Amino acid sequence: MVVLEEEFQNISPEELKMELPERQPRFVVYSYKYVHEDGRVSYPLCFIFSSPVGCKPEQQMMYAGSKNRLVQTAELTKVFEIRTTEDLTEAWLQEKLSFFR
Repeated sequence: MVVLEEEFQNISPEELKMELPERQPRFVVYSYKYVHEDGRVSYPLCFIFSSPVGCKPEQQMMYAGSKNRLVQTAELTKVFEIRTTEDLTEAWLQEKLSFFR
């Protein structure tokens, strides 16, 4: 079972990373305004698995073990993972999304 812990509106990746715990894993579903090179705008739904170095192994295993099922059930296609909250930046997200064009 997945429980919604918090919901944010109009939050940037930099603001989001400040909300994530530094030592506990989290699943994040994030709708991001992505401007393509040709000027088109889309709002991809990104699944970000935050699994910071230093969190308890039991927590990491619990989250990692349920990640794939959650992604499949929710039919999410933009799936990313970060190992430190500092990785979550707008530049990082744009780089990841550029793969999907």
